[in-house]
Amino acid sequence: MQRLRLKADGRIVELRDGREIPLAPAMAADAPTIEVDRGPGVRDLRRRAQLTQIEFAARLGVPVDTIRNWEQGKRLPRGPARALLTVIAHAPETAFAALGGRRA
Repeated sequence: MQRLRLKADGRIVELRDGREIPLAPAMAADAPTIEVDRGPGVRDLRRRAQLTQIEFAARLGVPVDTIRNWEQGKRLPRGPARALLTVIAHAPETAFAALGGRRA
């Protein structure tokens, strides 16, 4: 039986013999990158989507205070939120369509 763990930084690892083995290879060097673990990265994502903090929070299904805390660096997106922000960074139209909203 395979045991998997979602790490706080968004990585998925397999637990084998007490060790963590990454499941996904490192991202390609030519892939667009955005620092979603720091406030300015979240702000850049939101601005690229041309959304206000309130609109962005509604699309993600989180309180607007969460967006403000991420943008101000008071808190860091973790786990599923970090994964969702990574998807938005790479394919915003697809991500917002899947979340049930259209891109502004």
